[in-house]
Amino acid sequence: MNTRAAGATASRTRDLLHAPLLPTLFRLATPNVIGLFATTVVIGYDGYILGRLGADALAGVALVFPLSMLMLQMSAGGIGGAVTAAVARALGGGRGEEANRLAQQALLIACVLAALFMLAMLGLGRTIYSAMGGRATALDAALAYSTVLFGGALVIWLSNILAAIVRGAGNMLLPSLMLTGTAAVHLLLCPLLVFGWGPLAGFGVAGAALSSLCTSALGGVLLAAHLFGGKGAVQLRRAGWQLRPDLLRAILRVGAPASLSPVLSNGSIAAATALIGSYGTAALAGYGVAARLEYIMVPIAFGFGTALTTLVATNMGAGQHERALRATWTGGGVVAAITGAIGIVAAIAPGLWMNHFSSDPAVLEFGAAYLRIAGACYGLFGLGLALFFASQGAGRMFWPLAGSVTRLAVVALGGWIAVHLLQAPASTFFFIIAAGFTVYALTIAAAIRFGSWAQR
Repeated sequence: MNTRAAGATASRTRDLLHAPLLPTLFRLATPNVIGLFATTVVIGYDGYILGRLGADALAGVALVFPLSMLMLQMSAGGIGGAVTAAVARALGGGRGEEANRLAQQALLIACVLAALFMLAMLGLGRTIYSAMGGRATALDAALAYSTVLFGGALVIWLSNILAAIVRGAGNMLLPSLMLTGTAAVHLLLCPLLVFGWGPLAGFGVAGAALSSLCTSALGGVLLAAHLFGGKGAVQLRRAGWQLRPDLLRAILRVGAPASLSPVLSNGSIAAATALIGSYGTAALAGYGVAARLEYIMVPIAFGFGTALTTLVATNMGAGQHERALRATWTGGGVVAAITGAIGIVAAIAPGLWMNHFSSDPAVLEFGAAYLRIAGACYGLFGLGLALFFASQGAGRMFWPLAGSVTRLAVVALGGWIAVHLLQAPASTFFFIIAAGFTVYALTIAAAIRFGSWAQR
């Protein structure tokens, strides 16, 4: 590493260990939030482009979306967050060689999990999408998109894990620049690959997936160049490559339970959707529109959360347990304040959100009822998400996972009792969903407060 790069790396680590917490947190989180909002724009843009191909194309991609998001959440959040935490703890403890080895093991894990996703979806895709309701041309569109996307799963896994390694070294700017830059490229490339250009024929639905792979590959190459070029705290080319079971376990001990969280979260949403469907189409549509507001909060929580993972992990690695706890509560408070403010506004004036999506009075009534009840708990929802990422940094994932399980149990079991046994009104079920947010956050917060991060 050259002198300038070494100085920048040392300065970055010193800031994580000694600089004032709140300014450091905002400096780390801001580029993350911007980059993740760029990803959100891409998701909406893909819907717009594919909508021009017709309803069957939209329906087909909608079948693939939950599984593609699961892969994204696991590679960037579950395993990716564990990689960020492991690398940051090693660097915080002054173990640079261990950080290099951890990065190597992380890439091996990425290859194995990418292969599993690819084999599962290429082999079972038709069965899965048929079971989800895919039929005729919508099923064909789902398979066309899925085959390309999951056929290139390795590209997505490697680019996200490389970004996680860079974040673990305290560099939040470079991965966020990659997200923003590749999103801009995707905005230009996607319509060309979908519709064609001049004499070149488009690929239809598959073109959108191909564009995603191309832009992920571009970001991955640039991140790899940074890590192999000797410009950062992690040096991938410095040590010979070899399998290290102890380091694999260090990553998977946090990454495996963290990867279950999106499964459980999506399970809670699926359970709520299924139960709300019992109240009729208008209730389902109203809930679906209102609950979309929660997805706006995810980039905020994820942006601050990945910064918290690095900040907490670096300080835990350096033995600064109290500073790690202060960082956790500071970050959790910031995210709770932001998401809570959004929720309060939505609860007071739900039309500010709902009126953008529908003019149907019944849909608006159900959506407004949901936001008036659940919006008041959005601050707790944000707090729980922030504490989840901080727990990744501390390497303590039992209670965050327990919180996710408890939330699913509250929504699924409590909702079933309210809907099918008590035949309660929809507003009762909305209170149960809000209770799920509350239990999730308080479970993690109480565990941290009462010592689950004790040194062992």
